[in-house]
Amino acid sequence: MALDDEELEQLGKRVRAGGAERYHAANAAKGKLFARERVARLVDEGSFVEDGLYANALAEGLPADGVLTGQAMIDGRRVCLMANDSTVKAGSWGARTVEKIIRIIERAYQSGLPMVYLVDSAGARITDQVDLFPGRRGAGHIFWNQVRASGSIPQVCALFGPSAAGGAYIPAFCDVVAMVDGNASMYLGSDRMVEMVTGEKTTLEAMGGAAVHTRESGVGHFLCKTEDDALETVRRYLSYLPGNYTEQPPATTAASAPDVDLAALVPASERQAFDMRRFAKGLLDEGSFFEIQALWAKELTIGFGRLDGQVVGVVANNSMFKGGVLFVDSADKATRFVQLCDAFNVPLLFLADVPGFMVGTAVEKEGIIRHGAKMITAIAEATVPKICVVVRKAYGAGLYAMAGPGFMPDATIALPTAKIAVMGAEAAVNAVYANKIAAIEDPEERAAFVSERRDAYERDIDIVHLASELVIDAIVTPDLLRAELVARYAAAHGKDRHFSRRRHGVTPV
Repeated sequence: MALDDEELEQLGKRVRAGGAERYHAANAAKGKLFARERVARLVDEGSFVEDGLYANALAEGLPADGVLTGQAMIDGRRVCLMANDSTVKAGSWGARTVEKIIRIIERAYQSGLPMVYLVDSAGARITDQVDLFPGRRGAGHIFWNQVRASGSIPQVCALFGPSAAGGAYIPAFCDVVAMVDGNASMYLGSDRMVEMVTGEKTTLEAMGGAAVHTRESGVGHFLCKTEDDALETVRRYLSYLPGNYTEQPPATTAASAPDVDLAALVPASERQAFDMRRFAKGLLDEGSFFEIQALWAKELTIGFGRLDGQVVGVVANNSMFKGGVLFVDSADKATRFVQLCDAFNVPLLFLADVPGFMVGTAVEKEGIIRHGAKMITAIAEATVPKICVVVRKAYGAGLYAMAGPGFMPDATIALPTAKIAVMGAEAAVNAVYANKIAAIEDPEERAAFVSERRDAYERDIDIVHLASELVIDAIVTPDLLRAELVARYAAAHGKDRHFSRRRHGVTPV
């Protein structure tokens, strides 16, 4: 039917208004913004160009079919985005919803633009399942496109409400997920479905809420207090990454490091824990450290930062938590972050203070070997400039997992007090001389024997000895470490990125 100008204007207003007023009011009561307001707060003013505004325009109560898609600018850089409108049938998916999401991901991939997902959806409309679920342009093709785009363009998700059933995989295929505490949730089956299938009585928050996924499962990366916090997290995350894999990360004006005595932060005793996050912040440009997954697997710290204005990805052991030992979750955390940095040309900085991987029945049953092998594989395959700094110790396979000399780092640097060995002196002496130690009855004689053997072991792994054997490329005092890193990353810029003659590797066990 033909529309005059006024009728077209009125239709546009109705579509842009979203669902019924009662749904807007219900969302506002929960502290939730309207989808169009989220977009407006995220992107540069007036930059959003919308696609598919009139999807399902002839259907009653389905404005834009419950999803906004289009292009916009964030801090002057173009992105593609989608945003579920939860005032329209709880943001559920219909056939046109799915088609719009597929089209915008395809546009992002083809154009080499970051893809932003603002998710708040109850999942598929069961009544429309034949139209949206099984076909070649059905919901599965969303995930196929996300996988194809992975590592080609940045994909970031802010989750404001539910992401249910199959829809939960949209966040799962993104690089990172920011979740709003109290409202955001991810789950494959609702609490009612779980009770029906398993008999378990639970709630969406207890099963798949933001706190659960950012603290326990690791599916979420940022726990945000408000929606504005989540939007700012998206904006800041993108500021460290290029538009796509062919470009370099955006540099900023060089800034100085904060006035921190790095040497004073590192205790001489291995038994004394310290917070490696403070060391990283003191090393990087002031205010530039952006930690990722801060609440999960805290024995390993990861995040972006800048050195002299240039982006780096930091992987650091943190002895404040579980002694800095690597567990299943921390291995997974490192694996994915290293792959992310390598995909988008972000140089890697490893700050090692690691006793090694955890041992014992529990972790063996969890597959510590399998997960550790994946971490080591990711580090071996990473071809971006990578530098290993042994801050205090790197023992056993922990040295390998932190890009030690055997994994082709551009440099292995040690602080003067650093130690590299198969294990610590105390453990080594006990392993080799346990029976002899037990046979010495006199306590003073036993202590003297242990001390003598420990001193001999320490001399063997002396850092100058290791440097003389070319295990270590440089011994640098903490006050000169930043300048050393800046110079070495500059020297490694433009290095050959070829790794192996093959299509792709096979994931370890």
